[in-house]
Amino acid sequence: AEVSMSVSWKHLCCSICLNLLKDPVTLPCEHNCCRSCITCRWDQDTQTEVWSCPLCKRTFSPIPALGQIVVLAEIVEKLNRVEAHQSELSHAGRTDVECNVCIGRKHNAVKSCVSCLCSYCQAHFDQHENVFSGERHNIIEVNGHDYERFCRLHHKPLEMYCYSDKKFICYFCKCFEHKNHNIVTDEMERKRKQRDLMQTQRGFQQRIKTRQKKILELREAMESLSAAVEDNEKIFTDLMHYGISLEVTHLIRVQEKAAVRETEELLKRLEQEIDTLRKRDVEVEQLLHIEDHITFLCRKSESESESESESESESESESESERERELICNPLSNIL
Repeated sequence: AEVSMSVSWKHLCCSICLNLLKDPVTLPCEHNCCRSCITCRWDQDTQTEVWSCPLCKRTFSPIPALGQIVVLAEIVEKLNRVEAHQSELSHAGRTDVECNVCIGRKHNAVKSCVSCLCSYCQAHFDQHENVFSGERHNIIEVNGHDYERFCRLHHKPLEMYCYSDKKFICYFCKCFEHKNHNIVTDEMERKRKQRDLMQTQRGFQQRIKTRQKKILELREAMESLSAAVEDNEKIFTDLMHYGISLEVTHLIRVQEKAAVRETEELLKRLEQEIDTLRKRDVEVEQLLHIEDHITFLCRKSESESESESESESESESESESERERELICNPLSNIL
């Protein structure tokens, strides 16, 4: 028959090899290890005659007796049998998050408790709610979209950020693979990234205002240019009376039209840039409203990659500012 129980997964892993316990023993500090792992570890400490727990570093002298919890040993024995045939017994999808409590057939998890560091199928989540009723545990939904928030190695919720390896990690990663690394909680990293993002948003808004100002100035320059064109039409008529050839007057008209066309193109480009900046400003605002820290940080990382690809086109756009100033200050600079 299928066995079901509610147990914290971290108590079923060896503090040394990180795998599921084999022949589990309990140290006086109540941490669990494989008998062979702790025996091998302590054999290396015989010269100092001081033995310690590999997890909490509590020291013992003389060497303590190793205890054994019969119920834990039975659970681990069943789990080891299941693990040996997991590929046959599991009917959870390869990319799905599995229930950490199911023995035998692994059902897909529907909820994950960050407080317990466990993911649960519906039946075991109901048990969790009964056991911890009245307590405030951090429960998150588990679905295809949320899978990115789980550690691929330990199948636990990601809740920390490792600066040393630049990646999100879970509780077990912190204790073992990333031990002694520069690690912060997801909340602390979110605050830092959020400050950067808000500064970026202010930059977008300032650039929008700058371009809006340029558009107003260019439109004023266009009005001046249009008025100048009308005045020139009268001048051309007078020039023809003084023998100025039609070729010269035609050339001036061509230059006028070119100046108008260039100004219109600049206006169009500035309006497109404003639309792009407004879109990015909205995206940043939506990002800032994401409540889950890991989801926020993942989306922030994606947006940073997109921003890098857009930086080259923006630098090209900024290089044209000299010509914009020319047209604003002197719209007839290429005429006459």
